[in-house]
Amino acid sequence: MTKRDGERTRWTDEMLDELADSVSELRESVSEVRDLVDGVRITAQALLQIAAQQQRENEARQAEIAEIRQRQEGSDKRFEVLLSEVRYLIRQIKPENQS
Repeated sequence: MTKRDGERTRWTDEMLDELADSVSELRESVSEVRDLVDGVRITAQALLQIAAQQQRENEARQAEIAEIRQRQEGSDKRFEVLLSEVRYLIRQIKPENQS
């Protein structure tokens, strides 16, 4: 732009070409940023889906572990009952052998 005292600024062809080039570069940059944002959005959605799937799998494993622990507690109780019965029977047999 050239400006003389008291005159309006005049755009030269060269300045308009530079401005047009700058606008084109800016449009390309905006387009690239949009593409990058889309890529990030897709990646974020994929990561969220993976995280949700892993959470579901974790919850299923925790339920399985709780079920196994419950069965183990039941087995332990039955074992203790059987063990006490075996001990009782052994005590009953011992006096007969000692007589």
